[in-house]
Amino acid sequence: MSAQQTDTPPRNRFASGLDRFFSITQRGSSIPREIRGGLVSFVTMAYIVILNPLILGGFSQDQAPQDVLGGWLQNAQVAAATGLVAGVMTIAMGLVANLPFGIAAGLGINSFLAVSVVQQVTWAEAMGLVVINGVVIVILALTGIRTMIFTAVPAQLKAAITVGIGLFIAFIGLVDSGFVRTTKNASPPLQLGEDGSVAALPTIVFLIGLVVIGTLMARRVKGALLIGIVGTTIVAIILQAIFRVPTSVDSPTGWNLNAPGLPNALFALPDLSLVGHADVFGAFTRIGPVAASMLVFTLVFTNFFDAMGTMTGLAKAAGVAHPDGTFPRLKSALVVEGAGAIAGGGASVSSNTVFIDSASGIGEGARTGMASVVTGLLFLASMFLTPLTQVVPLEVAAAGLVVVGALMVAQVKDIEWTDFGAALPAFLTIVVMPLTYSIANGIGAGFISWVLIKLLSGRGREVSWLLYVVAAGFLLYFARGPLEALLGVG
Repeated sequence: MSAQQTDTPPRNRFASGLDRFFSITQRGSSIPREIRGGLVSFVTMAYIVILNPLILGGFSQDQAPQDVLGGWLQNAQVAAATGLVAGVMTIAMGLVANLPFGIAAGLGINSFLAVSVVQQVTWAEAMGLVVINGVVIVILALTGIRTMIFTAVPAQLKAAITVGIGLFIAFIGLVDSGFVRTTKNASPPLQLGEDGSVAALPTIVFLIGLVVIGTLMARRVKGALLIGIVGTTIVAIILQAIFRVPTSVDSPTGWNLNAPGLPNALFALPDLSLVGHADVFGAFTRIGPVAASMLVFTLVFTNFFDAMGTMTGLAKAAGVAHPDGTFPRLKSALVVEGAGAIAGGGASVSSNTVFIDSASGIGEGARTGMASVVTGLLFLASMFLTPLTQVVPLEVAAAGLVVVGALMVAQVKDIEWTDFGAALPAFLTIVVMPLTYSIANGIGAGFISWVLIKLLSGRGREVSWLLYVVAAGFLLYFARGPLEALLGVG
């Protein structure tokens, strides 16, 4: 995944200006590679424009998650605002931090809001809590505290985080494709396909995409991910026209999110009515300061460490990470990511954070913020091109995620497996992420076990005091359910 020094600097004046601004040649990339990488990142992230409205909103009140007063969010409004915030914040990441990291609504937090938080407060008040969460994260970034925590993490744990994220996104791809499905039983909880067989057309399309992309990558074809995704999407459209497979709402073996097909229209005017509707302090009045503070604590911890882990993995994958795991413009990246939470809450689309799916663009060759600018512009265009975002089925994007996950797992070589004091925390970090569907949970398991093993084996002085503080914070995070019950919250 390291940068290749094969591209020559551009000679056109405008291209030369882009090259200098983004340090494209310096990082071993080229303008075409950055454009391709930005396009691939958008293609693999575009599902959020469809999925986020389905999680937070609906097409009617009885079909949407309702808040404590029966309020709900309209699907079209959430979709438009999702594209707007993702576009603006991803462009900001490119221009301010010069990193190929896409930003969009985080799936963990939006589900938490829809399932739990709005049972206690209104949607506007819930988004106000997201804004406060973002303000806290930005303050931690501006004061340098977030950077201090980032640099206090041992290099082996950072490598484990990268590997864990690789397994996590591969697992997401396998589940989204239907290749791995729940049995709906206690044991075994998962199975291959439906009843142990891979017979669903969408899953077969995923396998076609996996083989095509994998073959192109093995043959070192430039644009392998993009070619594979586009080509497999065309195959999916043809197969869907022949077999007419329904979506998973109507069939357990149907398309996960959207059936591929030519769009009926190209353009749709965006409805941005939700922008600015957050009620920042309303939750503190409705449910009290203690309950509201516990919700903010949960949001901050999830947002903070999900983003830290994701950026660690992406920086390593892009070849821009330093030996200690940090990377250029780290503080700027942390501030922009925190601002994404503020913008996401303010637009009522949930906290926006760095997306692990950006690894697909990095796998395509993206190394600089120019790729993020390309991705961001496409997100802005998606507000008007909503029908086109539904062309690529989730199963095709899933194939790209599995391939990128395989690339990221290569970092496992940087872990000293002969030192069990490091091996066990690294192993827990790696396996807990995919098994609990949470980057933050994996980081927490790794931090706590690292601190405890070092302390109990007489090597406690090797651990940064900040890591002790963070590990203690994770203990509170993992025990927040009993603590809330003890405090009478919820």
